[in-house]
Amino acid sequence: MNNPGLFQAKWNLGRLALCNLLALGLLCFWLWPAGQMLCVIFDEWLFHLLNDPLASNPTWLHVWAVASLRPFDAVVGVILLMLLIRGEWVFKAIEVRQAFFGFLAILLLLLFIRMLFSKLAAQMGWQHNSPSMVISGAIHMSDYFPDLEKTWELKDRSSQSFPGDHASVLLIWGMFMSVFAKRIGQVVLVWGLALLFMMPRLVAGAHWGQDDYIGGVLLALLALGWGYYTPFTAKVSGWLLRVTEPVFGLLQRVPVINRLSVIRNA
Repeated sequence: MNNPGLFQAKWNLGRLALCNLLALGLLCFWLWPAGQMLCVIFDEWLFHLLNDPLASNPTWLHVWAVASLRPFDAVVGVILLMLLIRGEWVFKAIEVRQAFFGFLAILLLLLFIRMLFSKLAAQMGWQHNSPSMVISGAIHMSDYFPDLEKTWELKDRSSQSFPGDHASVLLIWGMFMSVFAKRIGQVVLVWGLALLFMMPRLVAGAHWGQDDYIGGVLLALLALGWGYYTPFTAKVSGWLLRVTEPVFGLLQRVPVINRLSVIRNA
């Protein structure tokens, strides 16, 4: 799946149509009463599997409480970024800056698509409360750590949990990296991390599974299709490369930082 040109300013109508049709298919399946029933049955089973042990396993409780804090999202972001800009892994050292700006462009597009879709979901009545607010007997981590909830925004509930915006970012990162991955080990690591970092919201009950595997995947597919398989990413990343060149020129003079591939190579 490696693309020697990294980003090409042309339309790939076949891949664009595929991404849109898959996204539409997921939405139709979710809106279909039988499909919705299957999602709810699976999600309730998944929720109990992940959430119930919080009451009896202190290690499980503490690990996922930390992972559900807002600052942990920043840690996840740094890990994903470092893998993205690591030279000679998925991307060649000379490509990492362009790859970084390309992903940034698609991420911005994802945020725009999510804004539009959230408005549509609100108008259509697709929003719902998270499982921790619906399922009887749900374990709330905030009950165990009230100080963490107030100070570090421990998230274990949401009145508008669809779609999973946190998951959509992880999923678009996984899809983006997979497009350029050259080895199966890279794909396994990328998706292993993406799925692992999606877990905290599911364990805490802030999201249903369908918020992620329907809503999150749907948003990521639309962003990938309209970002990568159109001239959008090539145009935006090219513009960002040009306008930030003076900044990177200055950073190349800063010790330690200038050793990063994203700084020293263009």
